[in-house]
Amino acid sequence: MLFSGLDQLPPDVILGIAQAYRADSSPLKIDLGIGIYKDDQGLSPVLPSVKAAEKWLIDHQASKSYLSSAGSPEFNTKIAELLFGSDYEAEYDGRIRSVQTPGGSGALRLVADFLRTNSPTSKIWLPNPSWATHQPIFAAGGLTIQRYPYYDLPSGRLLFDEMIGALRAAQPNDVVVLHGCCHNPTGEDLEPSHWSIIADLLRHKGATPLIDLAYQGFGDGLNEDAYSIRLFAKQLPELFVASSCSKNFSLYRDRVGALTTIAQSRAASITLQEHIAKAIRANYSMPPDHGASVVAHILGHPELRILWEHELEAMRTRIAAMRVLFARELTKYSNRDYSSIARQKGMFSMLNLTPDAISCLKEEHHIFMISTGRINVAGLTRENVSRVASSIAAIQPHTAI
Repeated sequence: MLFSGLDQLPPDVILGIAQAYRADSSPLKIDLGIGIYKDDQGLSPVLPSVKAAEKWLIDHQASKSYLSSAGSPEFNTKIAELLFGSDYEAEYDGRIRSVQTPGGSGALRLVADFLRTNSPTSKIWLPNPSWATHQPIFAAGGLTIQRYPYYDLPSGRLLFDEMIGALRAAQPNDVVVLHGCCHNPTGEDLEPSHWSIIADLLRHKGATPLIDLAYQGFGDGLNEDAYSIRLFAKQLPELFVASSCSKNFSLYRDRVGALTTIAQSRAASITLQEHIAKAIRANYSMPPDHGASVVAHILGHPELRILWEHELEAMRTRIAAMRVLFARELTKYSNRDYSSIARQKGMFSMLNLTPDAISCLKEEHHIFMISTGRINVAGLTRENVSRVASSIAAIQPHTAI
């Protein structure tokens, strides 16, 4: 029988933790697992700018008919402007095009499907470590995956020289995945000088970068976090960008993202989009519209745009403050240097904890994180950060350092 012989699979790394957290009846439980922004009350509310845009849609949206496989034209234009600036069309002469996708994950899967059809020998280079879902997305596309060094967990150090050494083995038409900002899972970002060196290397090798920009605005700011893609756009002939509105608009369940491409010429860009559209039709046919319409309205409405940018700044500022406070509390309780956590950016950091330590935190302290030691810093609050830090210090015999 088709179904009865299936092997039982282990729980999903992230969703399994979410299920365990929900099953814990302790009032002291703390969720540092799933990557969702939370405020200082531990809530993840709908942004006021989103509420206002949704009300406008209810009052003014005239139809729910199909748009196209590329999704909302207004959304696509506004996302390209958010990534590359308001004058991107004139500056790049039609080389840049965006299509709406079901979240950033949908954009990544589109790249995998495009490569499987058009360049099946291309290798996908992933940082080690990287977002846990990168590997299965590209493996499901039937592509060969190569890992390059990125971060040393025990020392909290970026392995840039080792990274460049590994990427020298990249071949023409290979695709190198890079985190544009707020590296997931480490929070350890590349510096501007690093990006220039990488651009030179990829141009020399003939490899194509795929920048995963899931957290624009959560690092240093909207324009600052787009530094890498704007640099690459000026220095390289081709580029993939997978972007997401899940975090910066708090539209997680609405699945709002985009795949943006840069080709060598306007004509090449048009042809590329035809191939992207073919991949879309064979995958999900058309993306969902509601969240994208919300984003498009906010970005196109001056007052809502200002409100949203203030909301985004508040989220970014809170995460940065939690980083500083958490690093200070960890250092105080454990007598170790955790300053790297304060230096890093975005929602995530990694703690060098053994599986026994992570299990102990869950069972004895009701603190939940995924098995790699990645924590969602946005899950910390001023009320719980001291308890988290002291709990980690209490299990030091189980830590890896």
